[in-house]
Amino acid sequence: MFDALQARLTEHLQQLVRDRNPYFASEGHFYAQQYIREVLSEFGPVEAQVFTVRNQSHNNWVLNIPGRHNSRPPIVVGAHYDTVPGSPGADDNASGLAVLLELARHFSAHAPRSPLHLVAFDLEEYGLVGSRAYAASLKQQGTRLRLMLSLEMLGYCNPLPGSQKYPAKFLEAIYPNRGDFIALIGPWQIVPDLMRLQRSFRKAGAPCQWLPMIRQGKILPDTRRSDHAPFWDLGYPAVMVTDTADLRSPHYHQSSDRIETLDLDFLTRVCQGLILSLERL
Repeated sequence: MFDALQARLTEHLQQLVRDRNPYFASEGHFYAQQYIREVLSEFGPVEAQVFTVRNQSHNNWVLNIPGRHNSRPPIVVGAHYDTVPGSPGADDNASGLAVLLELARHFSAHAPRSPLHLVAFDLEEYGLVGSRAYAASLKQQGTRLRLMLSLEMLGYCNPLPGSQKYPAKFLEAIYPNRGDFIALIGPWQIVPDLMRLQRSFRKAGAPCQWLPMIRQGKILPDTRRSDHAPFWDLGYPAVMVTDTADLRSPHYHQSSDRIETLDLDFLTRVCQGLILSLERL
């Protein structure tokens, strides 16, 4: 099962790892959208949420999967598909997208407890625009959420001492100095959920640390650098799931962000941890 999952994740990466900037690499951006839509459509009807920026239409791609208890508020899981110019974006964020697609495969065949909304966001790199549009639409509709998970760079791992940095000095005394764990960052009010998620990741063999935040993360701006932040700002419970980006990886936003720099065993365990998590939430 592990090997088969890793093979599928690798196949997604091989399709998605390319410059996907909407303005400077529109062909790659379009190809990624088509691939995401085609894969998601294998598992159910895919909706396009269209929003306009600079007189140009952009799309969030959404697959809604019913749960065993559809009276429960849904869980949103999102990952962005755009890149900065000149980067093929293997970790940022093809790794998150690959996992999103495998969550769709798993939960289309094994109904989750709560309904799942799986969303591929556009324009994260231009100010979290796609996730802001999606979160705002939920708020406008009066939709309650059980939880939102933002999958933001899941595949870079470095076990060497000193490989992990932190956005504040005091964190260095609390957390590991080896970049070999997946991090969970969420509001202090949902600490029980952070602990549940941590247990699932560790059961899957992925070391995991969690960091509770106050005031929507505004005291540590680095904790707001993904698609969970618009949900925080609208009062939704949301968690960033991340390998901590440039606090660990030298390939962040670089042309060197390629498949060969990823730890595919680590990525596969993270995917398994998310599957376990969502089965229990």
